[in-house]
Amino acid sequence: MPPVSAIQRMLAALLILLFAGCVTVKVSLLEEPGPLKEKKVSGAGRDKILLMDVSGVIMEGPRSLRSLKSLTTPERIKEELEKAGQDSRIKALVLRINSPGGTVSASDVILHEILAFKKEKGLPVVACLTGVATSGGYYVAQAADVIIAYPTCITGSIGVLAMKLNLKGLLDKVGVDPEMVKSGAWKDFWSPFRPASPEEKGMMQEVIDSFYRSFVEVVAQGRKLPLEQARKTADGRIFTTSQALDLALVDKAGYLDDAIKLAREKAGLEEARVVRYHRPGSYRPTIYSMLPDLEMAGPQFLYMWWPGDS
Repeated sequence: MPPVSAIQRMLAALLILLFAGCVTVKVSLLEEPGPLKEKKVSGAGRDKILLMDVSGVIMEGPRSLRSLKSLTTPERIKEELEKAGQDSRIKALVLRINSPGGTVSASDVILHEILAFKKEKGLPVVACLTGVATSGGYYVAQAADVIIAYPTCITGSIGVLAMKLNLKGLLDKVGVDPEMVKSGAWKDFWSPFRPASPEEKGMMQEVIDSFYRSFVEVVAQGRKLPLEQARKTADGRIFTTSQALDLALVDKAGYLDDAIKLAREKAGLEEARVVRYHRPGSYRPTIYSMLPDLEMAGPQFLYMWWPGDS
């Protein structure tokens, strides 16, 4: 019989204890989340300017994707604002926006949270639109006092869309016939298993029109434009920075350092440190991170630029 190694004896002892119910072993393959940490980006002095990223797709989840750098979620923005709210040395906020947009609800919650922070703290907010800041990305920028855009930025795409995949043809080819039992005529509204009826398209258009009106009102208020003027630019088109300047959708062309300088001036600071918050791992819970992982199951209403067939 071969000799029993020390490792084998340890494993045997561990198994005995586990089966006896005396030991609970926690094995974590992922890094445990910790508190947000502040990282200096540039500058000097006691006072600070917070640089906050709104990048990638703006959405609530699913939870398994929320740690991706190419995603901006309400819970991450909320947490950073809460930390900034506890730091009396934060004197201004710069939003670095590089996003094609995302879901209507996530874009609206982020705008709401930034506006609430701005009102409570009385701090200047400057938005810097970088590569692409369209639809929901531009929607969030309405929280800013001033919008600066890279000369090469693409912005605009003010509008709403809702999309579904019509899988009926595919299912017919593979011989799958979905069956549905429902409690009302519209319970399977916008089902992907059949073409949308004219009535469904009409109902969906009413929802889209409602979200669209809200978007136009937000732009009119944020840019201090007459409602009719804002509506004329809100036909879904994208704009270069030069075009956006002519339409009063942005205030000036410039770069991130121009936005930081302007934020410092608006805060009345001679010097300031530019800081960011970061943390490896997932984000701690906030009121927006308790949502279920089913958000992508139904129709998605998007403030998002999505080139495709009409």
